[in-house]
Amino acid sequence: MNWEQTKGRWNQMKGAVKKQWGKLTDDDLAVIAGQRDQLVGKIQERYGIAKEEADKQVKTWESTTVNEPGPRTSVKPVRWRSSHLDSFLTKSRGASRFFI
Repeated sequence: MNWEQTKGRWNQMKGAVKKQWGKLTDDDLAVIAGQRDQLVGKIQERYGIAKEEADKQVKTWESTTVNEPGPRTSVKPVRWRSSHLDSFLTKSRGASRFFI
């Protein structure tokens, strides 16, 4: 996982982090701000585990998260029927100026 990209997408990633480590608070996530070392430290602090274990958990999470696609928008393409287009062109003001 590229942590430079993670910093840029941190607002989208926070949900996945909170899902994985539910004990992390919103304040913790604000402090982490996409920084891997901060994430490891907060996991260590909240779960009372060794740094090596927290690092191992983050590595495992990275390997599963890296293959997940980013957020997508679902926009359907508009399909115009010729009758819709004709209607639009005849009702539009000055539409004839754009067509020769």
